[in-house]
Amino acid sequence: MGSNSLHVLKGIDFKVNEGEMVAIMGSSGSGKSTLLNILGMLDEADEGSYTLDGTVIKDLNEKVAARYRNRFLGFIFQSFNLISYKSALDNVAMPLYYQGVKRAERTEKAMHYLEKVGLANWATHLPNELSGGQKQRVAIARALASDPKVLLADEPTGALDSTTSYEVMEIVQSINDEGKTILCVTHEDDIAHMCKRIVHLKDGVIIDDKKVDQVRVNQAANV
Repeated sequence: MGSNSLHVLKGIDFKVNEGEMVAIMGSSGSGKSTLLNILGMLDEADEGSYTLDGTVIKDLNEKVAARYRNRFLGFIFQSFNLISYKSALDNVAMPLYYQGVKRAERTEKAMHYLEKVGLANWATHLPNELSGGQKQRVAIARALASDPKVLLADEPTGALDSTTSYEVMEIVQSINDEGKTILCVTHEDDIAHMCKRIVHLKDGVIIDDKKVDQVRVNQAANV
């Protein structure tokens, strides 16, 4: 910020294995978003190293960073980040467009992932014709479309009521069951316990990192 620098993360040693489902928790200002942005190649750490699927992520220009993001990562945001004038199908197909996939194949794959999240019948609808839960399902389908190595979810249920949150997390758990690695930033304890490991950040350092007995959504919904 001008001539002032803010030291957000203070020496984090953090490893996630393939297939894990990790919740990252911490109060506002603890460094959650900065950590997620570094993992997502939206920010770069001042020092240290970051390796993703055997690739060292360092000194990338924006074009290379964008290509790596498209190849390695899927993003799910609290605010959905859908393009308002494009249909659900076109939103899901967007990462494939940037990968140079031909239109017919893009459409077929996008439809497959809309079916996966239960929205095949809503393919032609615009975002403003969808509920919050439906928008987040479209965002999940879009995140999956390019078959990324890792899904990064930033408060994926933050804008949703509890019933819809559980529906979304049930989809996320099923994706993890298929072997996809997922990191989920959340401030909600019940959502964190739907993951398999919880990492707590405070003032830029990890103060707790433990595996937990995962609460399956279908169990939690019946409690």
